[in-house]
Amino acid sequence: MSDDRILFIADAGPTIGGGHVMRSLTLARALQARGAECAFRSHPDGDAVLDVFAPDLFRVEDDAGFDALVFDHYALSAHDHLALARGRPVLVIDDLADRPLGADMVLDSGMGRRASDYQGLVPDGCLLLLGPDHAPMRPDFVALRAGTLARRDEGGPVRRILVSLGLTDVGGFTLPAVKRLRGAAEIDVVVGSGAASLAALTALADEDPSVTLHVDTRDMARLTARADIAIGGGGSSSWERCVLGLPTLLLVLADNQTQAAVALAEAGAVIALDAAAEFESGFDAAAARLIAEGALRRRLSQAAATVCDGRGADRVADAFLALIRQRAGATTG
Repeated sequence: MSDDRILFIADAGPTIGGGHVMRSLTLARALQARGAECAFRSHPDGDAVLDVFAPDLFRVEDDAGFDALVFDHYALSAHDHLALARGRPVLVIDDLADRPLGADMVLDSGMGRRASDYQGLVPDGCLLLLGPDHAPMRPDFVALRAGTLARRDEGGPVRRILVSLGLTDVGGFTLPAVKRLRGAAEIDVVVGSGAASLAALTALADEDPSVTLHVDTRDMARLTARADIAIGGGGSSSWERCVLGLPTLLLVLADNQTQAAVALAEAGAVIALDAAAEFESGFDAAAARLIAEGALRRRLSQAAATVCDGRGADRVADAFLALIRQRAGATTG
């Protein structure tokens, strides 16, 4: 067991959502399960997410007393990492491979990501944990995997649709998507309490009993498992849907989601649309096809299930704690 103290610095906000905090939180829980003490550097938008999903987790104003740092923040690069770390081990969670990183270890769960993508961007000896098998995933998804995949393989009509486009509903695509799907099946809609679309979605759910609104839900594993198809964003929730083999129409909501979405589509694991460019012209046809074609859903489910097994948080936690111990031994040796 570990008694290391690890500080997380994760970004959040209305334009980027809460995904950075959520995946960092999943990794923090895996580290805590191994005896580490974890805390987040306080930030108003990040605190709002943690207040809902991890009210027990410590928030701090500075980095004093911590043995290692984890960054999940696109606006920070090597200069910032090194200045804050001051020689302590650093794990950077990234998706972009677009800037120098002051990291001892990089986690990039993007599908198709290669070590060469980080050539010249990380120090010599930096350990790269790449691909969806390293994606931090909550244990409840893994617990539901076997039974859910067996049910999906049996086929059947679409009775439930999961619409989950991020806690803050970046781009505001949740409401028009739900409106276009009404009447096709029961619809579970997932958003955060800070979503600008919340009032309109609440009104829609109040008037339509087939639409159930879930705000700041902690039950994503069950919702994902019981859904027959999903309309999902291209962030880290992509890997949750893959673990449970959920056939998905994936809407790319930000540039940093494009590479993973293309790779998933090429692997036959999703149908992908660029939300900004293709929603009006392509959503209805793609959704109708997904609802109507059972053979397509089965192919998507089987392909998605091969992408990752959901045990990424354990792999990353073990690797980072081993690095911290190695660094501590080298310092005292």
